[in-house]
Amino acid sequence: MKVSDYKQLKVWQKGIEIVDRVYTLTDKFPRGELYGLTLQMRKAAVSIPSNTAEGFVRGHAKEYRQFLYISLGSCAELDTQSIIAHRRRYMTDTDLKELAEDLDHESRMLTNLIGRVDRNASDQRRGTSDELC
Repeated sequence: MKVSDYKQLKVWQKGIEIVDRVYTLTDKFPRGELYGLTLQMRKAAVSIPSNTAEGFVRGHAKEYRQFLYISLGSCAELDTQSIIAHRRRYMTDTDLKELAEDLDHESRMLTNLIGRVDRNASDQRRGTSDELC
């Protein structure tokens, strides 16, 4: 089945779940972190589904791939920030573990999608496919 809207992508949907989780977690952070770690974590989380969506609508495999790599980078950024938050005792062991699992899952899905975009672009050059995701 060809995906016609980025909102149909499981990788985008998982990204939205991560955003919800991060906002819930950072609501509990100290007020002094509002413009520090709280803001950074929220920006990184929002960047994951946002870049996935932006790349999808660009319509060119090379651009789509680049935006997916940005989403992947945001996963690593958020993972690092969550470790810092945990070390500062802003997050529990359980919170850290659950977010890390979500980020690992999202990263694997992004990596798989990048591979599919590459394969589909290669197929298009040979005239055998018309899908970008």
